[in-house]
Amino acid sequence: MLHRIKRISPLHLFMYLMAVVWMVPLGWVLMTAFRPKDLALSPKWTWQFTLDNFSTVWAAAPFSIYYRNTILIAAGIFLIQMLTSTMAAFAFSRVKFWGSNLIFLLFTVQIMIPADVLIFPNYIVLRDFSLLDTKLGIMIPYFASAFGIFLLRQTFKTIPSELDEAAVMEGCSKWKIMWTIYFPLARSAYVAFGLVSVSYHWNNFLWPLIVTNSVNNRPLTVGLAIFAQSFETGAQWTEVSAATLLVIAPLLIGFFVFQRQFIDSFMQSGIK
Repeated sequence: MLHRIKRISPLHLFMYLMAVVWMVPLGWVLMTAFRPKDLALSPKWTWQFTLDNFSTVWAAAPFSIYYRNTILIAAGIFLIQMLTSTMAAFAFSRVKFWGSNLIFLLFTVQIMIPADVLIFPNYIVLRDFSLLDTKLGIMIPYFASAFGIFLLRQTFKTIPSELDEAAVMEGCSKWKIMWTIYFPLARSAYVAFGLVSVSYHWNNFLWPLIVTNSVNNRPLTVGLAIFAQSFETGAQWTEVSAATLLVIAPLLIGFFVFQRQFIDSFMQSGIK
């Protein structure tokens, strides 16, 4: 054990220290969410914990509706992105056509454009189509993902082209080759892309805040912000921490379950 400790490099030690620093806010939220209200800001350690904060939060706001809306929005966007990104990535990696490299470059340039820049034109389009304050209105601007196309294209290029030739000799079309060969072999990349896509849209706040006006269409992030501002006597740290933990818990569990696939997919795709 001592031998292993001596082999820790200064870089690794710095990384561990930074990890601890990044864990401080999460640890504070976890501790505060389970503490009694009168001990919320007490510096003294205590073994008194309670679940009343979660029951209070769940009864004070329609978090069940917020959960349903968020799951529908995040899952719907990812399913459409998976379809569009798979077809585009397959075309850029295996279909030869004039100007493919230039078009792919234009797609990757979109990664550097912040989504907030397009809020105003997207809002105008949704207003003209009467899609404001709808779940579909939140989802439409994200149906295509430049990052997903880039990630899947890099993964598809690592698959041997001999599999395509063998499939063509068996009479398979490009559509069948894409879904029976490339799609299963890129499973780790889809897991990583799914984590990135779902976590982004699970935490997305500004666009849903602008588009939605009713409880039936608000996601968790907007509902949490409204809940945190609903107290007239100031911030209630225990309730707000409990509500925050309810919002982030599914993402934390998903990342811990799929973290190995998440890391492996980026390594296989050549992203350092």
